[in-house]
Order: sequence, then C-alpha cells, then structure tokens
Amino acid sequence: MPRRARLFAVVPAAGRGERFGSRQPKQYVELLGRPVLSWSLGALLAVRSVRAVIVALSGGDRRFARLPEARDPRVRTCKGGARRELSVANALEALRGEARDEDWVMVHDAARPCLQPSDVRRLIAALRDDPVGGLLALPVGDTLKAAAADGRCERTVPREGLWRALTPQMFRYGVLRRALKLNLERERTVTDEASAVEALGMRPRLVAGRTDNIKITLPGDRGLAAAILRAGRDSSDENRSRLRRPRI
Repeated sequence: MPRRARLFAVVPAAGRGERFGSRQPKQYVELLGRPVLSWSLGALLAVRSVRAVIVALSGGDRRFARLPEARDPRVRTCKGGARRELSVANALEALRGEARDEDWVMVHDAARPCLQPSDVRRLIAALRDDPVGGLLALPVGDTLKAAAADGRCERTVPREGLWRALTPQMFRYGVLRRALKLNLERERTVTDEASAVEALGMRPRLVAGRTDNIKITLPGDRGLAAAILRAGRDSSDENRSRLRRPRI
C-alpha cells in the first residue's frame, strides 16, 4: 500500500521590500494590530493538514520571535537567501530527511495576508491526485496593453487564456527541489515556483482563487489589504452574532 503524502508549507520572508518604501520589511508592517506575516501564517496554520511551516528569515531577524505564530509547535525557521528561490531552496533543505519526494510542499508569499483557509483547502483538494501540482491563480479580466519604449501603447495583448499567478503554489517535494536546483544551476532567476517547475517540461494546474488574495507590494496596497481583512472580520462577527440570537 502506497504511503499517504504529507503536506508542508514554506514561507519565504527574508525580503526587504524596497518598493514598499518602509523603514521595516513589509512583512512586518502592521495591519489591524497584527504584522502582515502574522496574517499570512495564520491562514496556513488554520488548515490542520499542514504538518509544518518553514519560515525563511533574513540574518539577524529579531522581529519574528515576537509573533504569536512563532510559538506554534508547527512553525520552524531557517536562514533565507538574497532572492526568493534561494529562500525556498533553503527551506526545502531544512526539510531534507523528514519530507519524502512524494510529499507536498505549499509555498506562500509572506506579503499575502488576505489568504483565506478555504482557498488553501480548495487548492489541496484540486491537487490531491495531480501528477504535477499547481497554484492558485485568477483569469485576467482587464484589457492588456504592451508598452513601447516611449511609454505609449504599442499593441493590445489578447487576454484569452491568461491568468495571474497567486500563492500558495503546491508541488511535490522531490519535483520542487529538482526544479529549483536546475534553475539555480542555470543561474536563472525565477519569480515563482510554477515557472521553475515549467522549466522541467511540466505543466502546473491552475486553480481559481479569490480575487482578494492580494500581495502587498506598494504603500497603497496596505490600505486595501486592511479593508479586505476588516470586511472579513466584520462578516465573521455578524455570523457569530446571528448564531447567538435567540429564536422567537
């Protein structure tokens, strides 16, 4: 009888977020009283099938230990790298000897605090028996323009079949290790795990995610993320209030 595949999560959180323009890394900027990273980890830890979460941190990071999630027995840390793929590769190395090639690894951006546990469960269900793995994504709904060097519109790009990549992205441990190793050997920078796996000739599955699973990149994104989280909190409070109301 084949062994049941287990699920691990990796969160690369060693970035400095230069485009965000803050004195502190964007993953530690506060949102509704909690750091961004705290929200991102909370969504993963809410899914009981996640066996462990490996957080890749920059050297000298003293903020992470103050997060309540840092005390969760499923949370561990490792040293991050100068680029995303290096942080993920270090986290996979930290799992060596524990994770098997057939186990799943789910990689989530530290700066995506609006992830809902329901999206995580949807991704897991969609990929449970998939031979490759895949990622949360959104079909492109806007008209796309290609810009010329002078900043003017050069042409309209057909949007049919185009998707925006989100996270988490979920692949077999052995496949992801091999994909990152290949890209690092070729000195190719990859912006997400799916593109690394594509370099192996594999075709990741696209799983439709929520439109509010936004990534904090620029200062204005913080306010939008706070509004999304506040709306979710207000909705939860209202649902609990309805459950407490006595029937007449």
